[in-house]
Amino acid sequence: MTKRLTNSVVNGAAKRDSDYFIWDGDLKGFGLKVCSGGRKSYVCKYRLGTGRNAPTRRMTIGTHGSPWTPDQARKRASQILGLVAHGEDPAQAKQADKNVLTVSQLCDRYLEHGAATKKASTLATDRGRIERHIKPLLGRMRLPDVKRADISRFLQDVAAGKTAVDVKTGARGRAIVRGGKGTATRTVGLLGGIFSFAVESGWISENPVRGVKRFRDRRNERFLGADELQKLGAALVAAEATGENPYALAIIRLLVLTGARKGEIESLRWQEVDWQYSYLRLADSKTGQKLVMLNGAAIEVLQTVPRQNTSDFVFPASRSDGYYEGTPKVWRRIRENAGLENVRIHDLRHSFASIAVSGGASLPVIGALLGHSSPATTARYAHLLDGPVRQVADSTGQTISNRLSGSLHA
Repeated sequence: MTKRLTNSVVNGAAKRDSDYFIWDGDLKGFGLKVCSGGRKSYVCKYRLGTGRNAPTRRMTIGTHGSPWTPDQARKRASQILGLVAHGEDPAQAKQADKNVLTVSQLCDRYLEHGAATKKASTLATDRGRIERHIKPLLGRMRLPDVKRADISRFLQDVAAGKTAVDVKTGARGRAIVRGGKGTATRTVGLLGGIFSFAVESGWISENPVRGVKRFRDRRNERFLGADELQKLGAALVAAEATGENPYALAIIRLLVLTGARKGEIESLRWQEVDWQYSYLRLADSKTGQKLVMLNGAAIEVLQTVPRQNTSDFVFPASRSDGYYEGTPKVWRRIRENAGLENVRIHDLRHSFASIAVSGGASLPVIGALLGHSSPATTARYAHLLDGPVRQVADSTGQTISNRLSGSLHA
């Protein structure tokens, strides 16, 4: 059936028992497909090459209705046929365009195939940044369309709190996302790794994150002073007297005495405690297998923990086969009673390092004690060396001065 396609012709085309076409009388290859269910779509049929043996393609332009009127669809069909005349295959290009990944799809593939070497805790953090920041702002963008300017704008938006949210996550859970410069910088760092995965996979040729200037990531590092440690000790003793969970108190003491991470102590197993050589021989940690040296005070804490025959964990959970994970709640009560409201539990690790540095320990020694895999990680404590170094400088200067002045006691 061939006739000029107008609104009256299209609207009057009744459905039949099977699909059929009405071809436009003015533009060869432009037509209307009427489905048996009544749906009406504009199509463009063309032949790739010349001769009867050249393959035929049929490309759907769109469904009748806004924005596709007969005139709009005819104009689009004319453009398609113009591309064909120049040797292009619009149908193939359209299919290829459909196969282009979005940023959201890339993130999913990265978590599935590109982050196999990451620890479970790191992956959990990555998922949170992807779901809370990356997908809401960039998720719908096609990979080839993401430019450096888009990443820069993303950085500014996260820093300004555009992705901030406070939502319930279950019966008792709650997710509070604030954004900020630190979050923006670390999330862009994650984006850089995700787009590097895309480059390695051949989906894009360049990483749009490269060259984006980020905010300086000033991680919150809080060190407890001598008076604050005394307050913490008093709060722990008081908490013990009032019946606070003994596992949590022992964990907090071990954290400040060893500089270990919370997860390393909470998930500690008895077989990882080397009593003979005074070590924790951790089978796994954030940086892989790890040795944590035990001082006398830490050994005394471990010796006070009763061993349960039903569990391999030093601090077993009371309601499951896993380990105790209630330390953060207890810590919030402890720090409040000690007047240390702005101190995080991870700051106990920083405090261990700061006290070691103030005692004259070198950065390599600090790195070994904390189990750092990179010297750059330990370098954050470099400024703490000023105290011991100045003491040595003052004493050395005084000795030299005494000798220059001829003092017999130099």
